[in-house]
Amino acid sequence: MHVNEQETVADIGSLRNSYRRRIAVRAVFIASCAMVCLVVALYSATLGTYPISAGEVYDIIIKAIAGVDQSGSTAAHVVLQLRLPRILGAIICGASLAICGAAMQSMMKNPLADPYTMGISSGAGFGAALAIIFGFEIVAGTGIVLNAFIFAIVPAFVILFLSRIRKATPTMMILCGISLMYVFNAMTQLFMLVSSPDDLSSVYTWMVGSLSSVDWTDLVVITIVTVFGSVYVQYMANQLNLMCIGDDSAKTLGVNVDRQRLVILMVITLVAASVVSFTGIIGFIGLMAPHIVRTLMGADNRFLIPGSAVFGAVLLLLSDIIARTIVAPTMLPVGVVTACLGGPLFMYLILRNSKEVWS
Repeated sequence: MHVNEQETVADIGSLRNSYRRRIAVRAVFIASCAMVCLVVALYSATLGTYPISAGEVYDIIIKAIAGVDQSGSTAAHVVLQLRLPRILGAIICGASLAICGAAMQSMMKNPLADPYTMGISSGAGFGAALAIIFGFEIVAGTGIVLNAFIFAIVPAFVILFLSRIRKATPTMMILCGISLMYVFNAMTQLFMLVSSPDDLSSVYTWMVGSLSSVDWTDLVVITIVTVFGSVYVQYMANQLNLMCIGDDSAKTLGVNVDRQRLVILMVITLVAASVVSFTGIIGFIGLMAPHIVRTLMGADNRFLIPGSAVFGAVLLLLSDIIARTIVAPTMLPVGVVTACLGGPLFMYLILRNSKEVWS
C-alpha cells in the first residue's frame, strides 16, 4: 500500500510538471508573437516611397508620446498620419478578427466557422455597395460605415430568429451564414453590373478589403469595441471549452448552451462588424489564425483566444507588408493577400478530416 501511495504521488507530480510545461510553452508562444508583432510593426513603418530609418521612426513615436511638436517635420507627418494608423489598424483588426474566429470555431466546434463564412463580411459589403452605388443610407449623412455595420449584423439576427422558431444547431448556423454570404455576394455583384466606373472601383476596393483609409478616429472606435468584446470572450473561455466537448455534455455540467451561444455570437458579430465596416472585407484571418494556433497550442480557449489575437495581428501585419511591397509603388488591397493565403488553407481544412486538435 505504501508503494502504491508513493507511485500515486509521483504520478500526480509528473502530471503537475507536464501541465506547467504546457502552460510555459503557451505563454512563451504568446509572448514571442507579441515581440514579433512589435518588430514587424517597426519595420513596416520604415517601408514606403519616403525613406525613414527604424531609429527615426522610434524617435518620432517617442516625441509624439512626450507631446513634442513635430508639425514641421515631413517624416513625422508620414509616420504619424499615414503609416502608423495603417499599422495599428492591421494589428487591432487582425487581433479582433482572429478572436472572433476562435470563438466561433469553439462554440460551433467547426474549423470552418469565421466572420467571413458566417456571412458577416458579405453583409457589410452589401451595405457598403448600397451606399456607394445608389446613395442609400439607413441614417442620412452616415455614409458607408453605418450601412456596412447594420447589414453585417443581419446574419446574426437571422440566426437569432431561427433559434426562436426552431432550435438552431451549430451546423444550421453555419449553413445559414454561408447561404446568406452567397445571397449578399450575388446581390452586390448585381449592383456592380449597373454601377458607374468610379463607383465600381470603389465597391471593388471595399469588397477586397483595405487598410489604407483607416485613420485615428476609426482606430478609436475599432479599439473600444475590440477591447470590450475581447474581454467578454476571454471571460467566457471556460464556457467555450465546455461547448467544445459537445452540447449534451455542456448542458450536463450546467451550461445553458443555446443562450450562451447566441450571446457570444451577438458579441463577436458586433466586433467583426465594427472592423469590416471601416476596412472592408478582409477574409480568412478569422479562419487561419485560430486554426494554426489551435494546432500549435491546443484547444483550451483560455490560451487559444489571446494566442489567436497576437498571431492574427502578426498575420495581418505581414499581409499588409506584402500588399505594400510586392508590386511597389502600387499598393494592393490587403484582402487580396489574405485571400491568396487563406484560400489554399480553406481547401486544406475541407479535405483534411482531423479532429484531434478539437479534443
